[in-house]
Amino acid sequence: MEALFDAAPFTGYVFPNETVIPWSLMIVIYPYITGLVAGSFTVATFYHVFGVPRFRPVARFALLTSLSFMVFVPLPLLLHLGHPERAMNVMLTPHLTSAFAAFGFFATFYVVLVFLEIWFAFRENIVAWAQERKGLAGLFYRVLTLGSYEISATTRSYDAKWLKALAVIGIVGAHGLHGYVGFVFGSLKSREWWGSDLMPVIFLVSAITSGIAILITLYVLTSRVRKVPVDLDCLKGMAYMLWGFLIFTIVLEFLEFANMVYKGREGVETIMALVAGPLWFSLGVLQMGFAVIAFFIMSYFMWRSTQDRQLVIGVTVSALLMLVSVLAMRWNVVIGGQELSKTMQGLLYFHPPLLGREGLLVMVTVFALPFGLLWVLTRLLPPWVPKLDHVPSR
Repeated sequence: MEALFDAAPFTGYVFPNETVIPWSLMIVIYPYITGLVAGSFTVATFYHVFGVPRFRPVARFALLTSLSFMVFVPLPLLLHLGHPERAMNVMLTPHLTSAFAAFGFFATFYVVLVFLEIWFAFRENIVAWAQERKGLAGLFYRVLTLGSYEISATTRSYDAKWLKALAVIGIVGAHGLHGYVGFVFGSLKSREWWGSDLMPVIFLVSAITSGIAILITLYVLTSRVRKVPVDLDCLKGMAYMLWGFLIFTIVLEFLEFANMVYKGREGVETIMALVAGPLWFSLGVLQMGFAVIAFFIMSYFMWRSTQDRQLVIGVTVSALLMLVSVLAMRWNVVIGGQELSKTMQGLLYFHPPLLGREGLLVMVTVFALPFGLLWVLTRLLPPWVPKLDHVPSR
């Protein structure tokens, strides 16, 4: 009886069991949050691995941002499950041929890796805070020191080597974590909208784009809150990265759609009806339109070599447009694929609920939680504090 109230309106010939769309908003926000993890971590690796000095102001902040979002990546899946208490069974009794089963191991590995990388990045400051702070705060930092208070040229070299090694491994871990999400959809043959060899690459490139965009937005906002000037060289470096990955994103998305239309398989007329019908706004305006606008804004500012306040505003607006664009892309893939009937002769129209376990209110709440954790982490481990030149050892 409940299914009758949740049934989506449809046109054409649709199987009765398709009128209920099983993958809803939680499955939309899940790959979106995962993408923010990969993208923000990418910025950190440009400093820790490739030694690009212009990214130093946001390198440690990028690590905290990546960890904050990664902690909440499993939450949408747990909310979607009918019995979330059984989630650990995936890891206790793994099914090696299941792409979803591998997620638990990938996620755990990546969280541990980022924890270690953050510890090495902040170790000098942790030692200083352990010696300066009293009470519970001092106890917290003393525990984090793991009993080692030595800061010297040898320990700095040791920390730098481990930090670089972990960052190199993290490149594979972070990008593999999100590439597998695209692999899940690309390997599904049940929907013509999903089964594409380009899907993993598109998911990965757009994920990096959204991660860079969220880092730009957070960096500008936190600079305003802290009342410090934005490092224009750092911001311009992130803008170049966003611009470059945006080009790849637009080209790959266009190639995927063009390839689908050029093949002209059975039911391609229904796909065109899907694009012109349920997805016309989310695909044509939010996904592609916002991405193209962001591309032209950044291209204009780079061509004019704009500086100061205009550069900050232009890059921030472009970053916000890309955050919306990538979210729309996730919506179009997850929801759009299910709005296409398996008969290829009908379309469904999904209207997201406001309340409920997978409503818009819960979706917004889930997306807001990483920002709360990031605020806590920046209070415990302030990323803007420079590494100390000298810390007395015990």
